[in-house]
Amino acid sequence: MRPSDFSHVVIGGGVVGLAVAARLSRRAANSVLLLERHVDLGTETSSRNSEVIHAGIYYPPESLRTKLCIRGKEMIYEAGRKYGVELQNCGKWVVAQTDREAEHLNKLYERSRITGVPLEWINPEKAKSIEPAVIARKAILNSPTTGIISAHSLMKLYEAEMENNGAEVALGTSVDKIEYEGDSEGGYIVHCDSGGEKTDIKADRVVNSAGHGAVAISNSLLPPERQLKAYFAKGNYFSYNASRPKVSRLIYPCPSDHASLGTHLTLDLGGKIKFGPDLEWVENAEDVQVNGRNLEPAIKEINRYLEGVDPSALTPDYAGIRPKIRGDGAQFQDFVIREEHGFPGFINLLNIESPGLTASMAIAEEVDSLAN
Repeated sequence: MRPSDFSHVVIGGGVVGLAVAARLSRRAANSVLLLERHVDLGTETSSRNSEVIHAGIYYPPESLRTKLCIRGKEMIYEAGRKYGVELQNCGKWVVAQTDREAEHLNKLYERSRITGVPLEWINPEKAKSIEPAVIARKAILNSPTTGIISAHSLMKLYEAEMENNGAEVALGTSVDKIEYEGDSEGGYIVHCDSGGEKTDIKADRVVNSAGHGAVAISNSLLPPERQLKAYFAKGNYFSYNASRPKVSRLIYPCPSDHASLGTHLTLDLGGKIKFGPDLEWVENAEDVQVNGRNLEPAIKEINRYLEGVDPSALTPDYAGIRPKIRGDGAQFQDFVIREEHGFPGFINLLNIESPGLTASMAIAEEVDSLAN
């Protein structure tokens, strides 16, 4: 076998892939290459989401989603203080309109007592003096560690670290398949296509952080009985172009299932309101055209928790795709972060959706422990 071109190849230049490559490049002995099929970094899920710093309240305490979200949140706030990543710790309310929803909020509260994530009850009557436009007929949970962030600013931090550490980036380079030709220490051939030019790259270890394409890449290596089907959950976002109502924090409805947190109110760093995402299953991960037909049901959901909304000020804005490995929201789906059995040095990252941005530094920490 010829010597490896790189010790580590990371596939996928979204926020998670960037975080992983930046983390791996900290070790002087590592030579790291990041492959991205688009001509720019972070153009898929990373640039088409709510840009929320999640607190870590929705998922089972023992899950990777919860553990890595909480750890990643702490690391992101530290990066804001230390490196000037653009963010704001604005807080969030989760509101309940029925007794059943209030029971669900109570479960979130009890879960927080296990995880240590701060949550507190807000009296709905008192809440009216704080956020007059918010409707909460039964209960409100305040999440003081929720925030908002510029995904672009965070990705720039990761890029800068990679550059400082000598990691390389190949844009416009897609991965056709991966072949394992090594031994117990690893050894892979990554077959790439760059503008029609075929290239083979030898790597000791490969990290599959390809987002929408992660399942296809995994399936190119793993045997048929271990292959998966990719599912794509589209979320449409709607901008709000009116000065009223005024809201100073994020407002989330009580979630109805594991697939979506509902059409919630988020803010950008300039204080502008946007709503989304909703949930729409699609076959094509490139289907990011906003579905205007979803505006009317979105308005109905928004009116359940917010007064004074002007429907004429709501317009379709953008859509994003969440990569999943199940096609329904009935059961919880955890992050998959593992070295695949029988393929030493191949680290698979599957089902990395929300709160992937929040958890990105912690995911990178987890991968680093597996890939070195």
